[in-house]
Amino acid sequence: MTLLVVFALFSLCCWGSFYFILCIFNGSRSYEWNCRLVTLVHGILACCITSYIGYVDGPWPFTHPGTKNTPLQMGALLVSLGYFFFDMAWCIYFRTEGPVMLAHHTMSILGILLTLWLGESGIEGCAVLFGSEITNPLLQTRWFLKQTGHYRTVLGDVVDISFVSLFVLMRIFVGGTMLYCELISPRPRFFIKCGGVAMYALSWVFMVDIVRFAVRKSKSWHKEQKDQRETVAANGYELKKD
Repeated sequence: MTLLVVFALFSLCCWGSFYFILCIFNGSRSYEWNCRLVTLVHGILACCITSYIGYVDGPWPFTHPGTKNTPLQMGALLVSLGYFFFDMAWCIYFRTEGPVMLAHHTMSILGILLTLWLGESGIEGCAVLFGSEITNPLLQTRWFLKQTGHYRTVLGDVVDISFVSLFVLMRIFVGGTMLYCELISPRPRFFIKCGGVAMYALSWVFMVDIVRFAVRKSKSWHKEQKDQRETVAANGYELKKD
């Protein structure tokens, strides 16, 4: 356990150092810009490691929940644990996130700590981490597009559609299947199952916000299309008069 604490602190120091290095060499950008770069790197790194664990190293999380942690699983969880501690502290200090996102970070930290302490269910933890982080790069890309004035483009629409589709697929459908397998299996501990239910419930809280965003986006898109048609029609009318 002492070794796990040392590695967790080392992971936190690495993410914090990465952020401060970005602030030094990328000082023309805001603190949030650099923090989101850290978040983007973590999302890509976490997805790469956990996908390798799930699809190559094994075991398959849908059929082997509650199994003993492997060194690779613990490494992946420790990497993300340090990141979540860093991002949680950053969000609290700069007051950039609401209670829902802070609750997500808190549950992620507690879930990883519990998994590492019990020494089991690491494969489910990695699966949840993969499902949670796979949409993160798209979310950060959307923010960067807004900051650089490229959001209201075809690329912005592609990012939004990809984000919503991937979130619904991974968080709701795949996540729901994962939770079902977790609940019916006799191996995982009761507290692990409770954590799975809590994380899935939080996904539905995010889902409500995403549905609202999708409705607003759809209305905005239809309004833009209508305005364009009216503009074209008006221009055509003026040409005929000439």
